[in-house]
Amino acid sequence: MALSGGVDSAVSAALLKKQGYDVVCVHLVCWEDEKASCDPDKNRVDAAKVAGVLNLPLLVWDFTKEYKKKVIDYFYYEYEAGRTPNPDVMCNKEIKFGLFFERAMSELKADFVATGHYARIFHLEGGRSKLLCGKDKTKDQSYFLYLLTPNILSKTLFPLGNYTKVQVRKLAKKMRLPVWYKPDSQGICFVGKIDIKDFLSERIQSKKGAVLDMGGNVIGEHTGAWFYTIGQRRGFTVFGFGKEQPAPLYVISKDINKNTITVGSYDAAFCDEFRVKLSKLSKSGVSRSGSIPIREYPGLRARVRHLGELYPVENIIPIGKDLCVKLSKKAFGVASGQSAVFYYKDEVLGGGVII
Repeated sequence: MALSGGVDSAVSAALLKKQGYDVVCVHLVCWEDEKASCDPDKNRVDAAKVAGVLNLPLLVWDFTKEYKKKVIDYFYYEYEAGRTPNPDVMCNKEIKFGLFFERAMSELKADFVATGHYARIFHLEGGRSKLLCGKDKTKDQSYFLYLLTPNILSKTLFPLGNYTKVQVRKLAKKMRLPVWYKPDSQGICFVGKIDIKDFLSERIQSKKGAVLDMGGNVIGEHTGAWFYTIGQRRGFTVFGFGKEQPAPLYVISKDINKNTITVGSYDAAFCDEFRVKLSKLSKSGVSRSGSIPIREYPGLRARVRHLGELYPVENIIPIGKDLCVKLSKKAFGVASGQSAVFYYKDEVLGGGVII
């Protein structure tokens, strides 16, 4: 059991023990920085308190070097390349269900790994498993988990999948777990809530560039195209309006080579068509051609950000190794580097990175 020191993993450990599992708790140390909103020392102490109350063994595994290389370096590289990365997707793939999963299986000879994610796994005959949305639609984390392979899913438990956050809080208090009152963690996995620009500025230098309107005219300046994402409203300066402020402007596109960003109206930040590089790891609903056969999944929907709106998919067309996704309704702020995840009813069929 990955025991973070928060309420979700604490309740998960308690539920597993109650169900008769032989639970070994493992606290993962991945990021230690005084600027982070997540306090690693407090989390470690809280994890130890929970393990003590539940009378469960606790191990501490240090993945700080691996986390920096596989998640933080990826985060910087993607922004430098002009894309908007999703570090939580990468953290789940590389750390929680990569290094942690592999070490638990090899070193502890575990039958399953468990986490406090709000998602469900439906185990089928023959060892196959499906990833489903969590019962609590306001906390569902299936978007971050779409890269989990069928093999990993078959050996994974999500004890909170059928619970709401309100129910989990009540259970934690009833069980007298010492973290029942602890607020939810926010921001980047293991790092917490941060100012993205300040975080990026530690490695990426600012460089003034032109803000363009939809006609290509220079109307302002910004501090570096790599700091901006599609749909962003603030952080750049528009010239020549005096006391009369223009209507809100949003980033529509950017050119990293020329260090320019193009801005436009709110409506201009919507699109109904984009390309996706489908992941080879997510094969639940993927055909042999590497696509999702849309005729077999009437009502297929796509999500382009965590807990974002589920947009109806009109068509999916394979183009080389990529997919052209056509939505029936325009989506706001579709940014390259983010993930598009496809849902059929409550099932996650697969997904990939928007290009």
